[in-house]
Amino acid sequence: MHTGSSCSAAASTTDPVPHLFLVAGEASGDELGARLIRALAAETGERLRLDGVGGPRMQDAGLTPLFPADDIALMGFAEVVPRIPRVLRRLRTAETAVRRLRPDAVVTIDAPGFNFRLGARLRGAGIPLIHYVAPTVWAWKPGRARRVARFLDRMLTLFPFEPPYFEQEGLPATFVGHPVTEAPLPKPSEDLRRKCGIDADAPVLLILPGSRAGEVQRLAPPFAACARMLLQRREALRIVIGVAPGRSRQIEAAFAGLPVVLVANEAEKQEWYAAADVALVASGSVTLELARCRTAMVVAYRMAPLSWAIVRRMVTIDYACLINVMRGVEVIPEFLQQACRPDRLAEAVDALLRDPETRASQVAVTSAVIGELRSGDLPPSRHAARAILATLASSRDPLKESER
Repeated sequence: MHTGSSCSAAASTTDPVPHLFLVAGEASGDELGARLIRALAAETGERLRLDGVGGPRMQDAGLTPLFPADDIALMGFAEVVPRIPRVLRRLRTAETAVRRLRPDAVVTIDAPGFNFRLGARLRGAGIPLIHYVAPTVWAWKPGRARRVARFLDRMLTLFPFEPPYFEQEGLPATFVGHPVTEAPLPKPSEDLRRKCGIDADAPVLLILPGSRAGEVQRLAPPFAACARMLLQRREALRIVIGVAPGRSRQIEAAFAGLPVVLVANEAEKQEWYAAADVALVASGSVTLELARCRTAMVVAYRMAPLSWAIVRRMVTIDYACLINVMRGVEVIPEFLQQACRPDRLAEAVDALLRDPETRASQVAVTSAVIGELRSGDLPPSRHAARAILATLASSRDPLKESER
């Protein structure tokens, strides 16, 4: 796609028009990519040429994709195997397009399983390779830092502790900030509870069982059993369930017979992030969104047995929840795999519901962590855009390139 997007309003019209090839897979990468496109447009005065792969948000921002981003949205070892032939075809398609188009840089966004293979294939092509969202080398496979340093030219990280892992391997890395700090803070509307038939003073539990089919399949049943236990203990409790796109039937089947409110509208879900008293959630970046909304939570996760067996042999950290990882202690109760049992979930959620001081204590720590995920005054997307444009400028300047 050739969008007339051009960035910094202060950019000179005599400057070369940046031509970028962007690749994002899953929904989180698509959102990150959309914000990046808009930030690049702001930085270059709407003079920008784009090609690549992205989902609906990146398409709305101006990208016409080579192929559906869902084709490279993979997670878990067991889940990947059946889709290997299609992924390999898409890999060849992307590589061929980059070599044909010769963009000023390739910017890959998350999706390391696909994007690092693409980067390795493009090594030596004379095109700067930038990756946005560092692989979790601090959690497992630390050797990946050295491997990606062989073909990447810059790493853009979301967490402040990540750059040293790559810099010690000779790969320039920039902490740009986490996108959770950029999103507008949701504010519950005055009629939110009324629309859902919930009394103003009723305690509310928000349940978020994940967005992928496999996540919902494994988490919705124990979450539903947990909800049933809690409703037996607390007649006044109201339960709201956030439903991801395409997961309505799975959720309805799992929670059949329970007096719950299903919310599929994204804006309304965001309002409940801030309006709920406690949340029970699938482990993931949503924990940071809830923390930013100052909502106490319990975290759980289950993987396919084969995936879990492999992951357990590789991980080097004690926790799955990002806030617990950053603090090194279990600030947020988390229940993984066999520990993800309805009775244990119900006990942890009930403890938060009955004790405001426990909720406040958790919120105090999680709010401090969110503060550490900001990088200066600029939004993360603008930091990322400037780092990308600086890399382009460096690659065009032989003296700077030799110094790098």
